[in-house]
Amino acid sequence: MRKVISLNAASFILKGDLCDSLDRERLRTVPDGYLVCLDGLCAGAFSVLPEEYRALPVVDCSGKLIFPGLTDLHVHAPQYAFRGLGMDQELMEWLAANVFPEEARYADLAYARRAYRDFTQALTRSATTRACVFATVHRPATELLMDLLEESGLVAFVGKVNMDRDCPDDLRETTDGSVAETRRWLEETAGKYKRVRPILTPRFIPSCTDPLLDELGAMAAMTGLSVQSHLSENRGEVECVRRLRPDTAFYGDAYDRHGLFGSHGRAIMAHCVLSSDEEIARIRERGVYVAHCPQSNTNLASGVAPVRRYWDEGLNLGLGSDVAGGSSLSILRAMADAVQVSKLRWRLQDDSLRPLTVPEAFWIGTAGGGSFFGRVGLFRPGYEFDAVVLDDSRLTAPRPLTVAQRLERAVYLSEDRDVVRKFVQGREVSLPS
Repeated sequence: MRKVISLNAASFILKGDLCDSLDRERLRTVPDGYLVCLDGLCAGAFSVLPEEYRALPVVDCSGKLIFPGLTDLHVHAPQYAFRGLGMDQELMEWLAANVFPEEARYADLAYARRAYRDFTQALTRSATTRACVFATVHRPATELLMDLLEESGLVAFVGKVNMDRDCPDDLRETTDGSVAETRRWLEETAGKYKRVRPILTPRFIPSCTDPLLDELGAMAAMTGLSVQSHLSENRGEVECVRRLRPDTAFYGDAYDRHGLFGSHGRAIMAHCVLSSDEEIARIRERGVYVAHCPQSNTNLASGVAPVRRYWDEGLNLGLGSDVAGGSSLSILRAMADAVQVSKLRWRLQDDSLRPLTVPEAFWIGTAGGGSFFGRVGLFRPGYEFDAVVLDDSRLTAPRPLTVAQRLERAVYLSEDRDVVRKFVQGREVSLPS
């Protein structure tokens, strides 16, 4: 077979050490296997290449790990500029001191272009192939971010943030202005992109008045657009919602009363660290996705989400980097963090919730979050062909390791520089140098 290097082929074969999930708890590995892409869809993973595919070009990645592209279900693009800074505060103080001053800078389109280019290049260089992204309240900068992500070849949902209360004056929108700018944003981006889609993005209940939430709920009902926001992340935030919305039974009920909790389109709620039994029941009932962001939850001293409970009860579950609450864009790092914090919750808080395993965290970061985008995150026939080729030769060992062992080490030890090729919907993404 001949080796072909092509960024444009939609039907081809990747050859290498394949790994995806057999089911929610077990890995499937195919050493020195063949991963077949037909017109942007996966046709299967094989130890012996079937005869009907032998005319296809082969991209030979022998000796390298090949696994499904990772999904970041919750990330703030404008916060990438100050990742790793201001980590000595809890959420509400951190927002006021770090997040809001940075996000106000995105009124300057030149600044936004520099910052969003850095973010887009870093995301492209990582093992992430799909992401759900918060922008800022600024419509022009949000459209610029969408343009850059479309050019990158990644698939993304991007949201113009809505805020009409309890934020600095240079970020606070009027209710009517927020609604008008959101409608204009949706009109100006309609049909513009192949890979990037809008998602309604009320920042969280403390920053949105009831009239604004009503209007966004009406938009969701009319358009079927998905929604992303934050839920039960931090004690101070939860108490703030309790004071602002004494009419609601729990935090998530405040979204639900406005049709923003999975009633009309899908919804992602990040964190869910402090969700009550009643809130968890509503999350399950509405099919809401929980974006588990373990690094952010530890950095901002929010706590440890009961991710084992969400897993065992079958909730829709994905991983988020939550940059800049999280300091790393790596969803491989998020897998390791998810395992580690689940051990702390089990040991220190609730010994009925056994820790996550690496195969379970891998599922959450691939098929779990990927399912928000459709048939994504597995090497199964009919799934969209998203694949990462990772060169783990830097991670030396004095004895042979299985593919599963090498994947586990990659979860804990790999870096973005180890990603050597990446494919999204069957098209190769050009990795920044």
